[in-house]
Amino acid sequence: MTVDPAVLQELDRLRSRVPELAGSVLASTDGLVVAHDAHGLEPDGLAALAAAHLALARRFAHAVNHGSLRESVVECDRGYITTYTAGPNTLLTLVTSGDANLAMVHLEARRCVRRLVKILAVEAKPQIRPEIPTQAGPSAPLARRTPMATLANNTRRRQATG
Repeated sequence: MTVDPAVLQELDRLRSRVPELAGSVLASTDGLVVAHDAHGLEPDGLAALAAAHLALARRFAHAVNHGSLRESVVECDRGYITTYTAGPNTLLTLVTSGDANLAMVHLEARRCVRRLVKILAVEAKPQIRPEIPTQAGPSAPLARRTPMATLANNTRRRQATG
């Protein structure tokens, strides 16, 4: 799968604006990597875990009737893992060190997500397909071919009466 260079530029821009960023992964909600800037991290595993975590977080939001989930934060001893929805089918996960300014991470990540959503929407535009021409059907209905239909009429009558 080829990645749009604009998506990779956004991830690079995010890394330059958030120096504490250890890695970022843009993934589908199915847990498949779309693009990543995850040096030293395993992007496939991170994408799968982020998708599962986001699904669970969506269930939490639904259970307390708080509407659609937009983002989730996991605070650890040595840093943060933040996940943001990026449209209906993608999510952006960031791994930052513990000295990261979480407010700045949110600000930059939300800006990045807005730009990524626009880029992904352009990529997802349906391609116009030529219309399939209709074919003329048979002028008369097709004959039914059953075992009884192939027997002569008088044979069928004899079997029915006797």
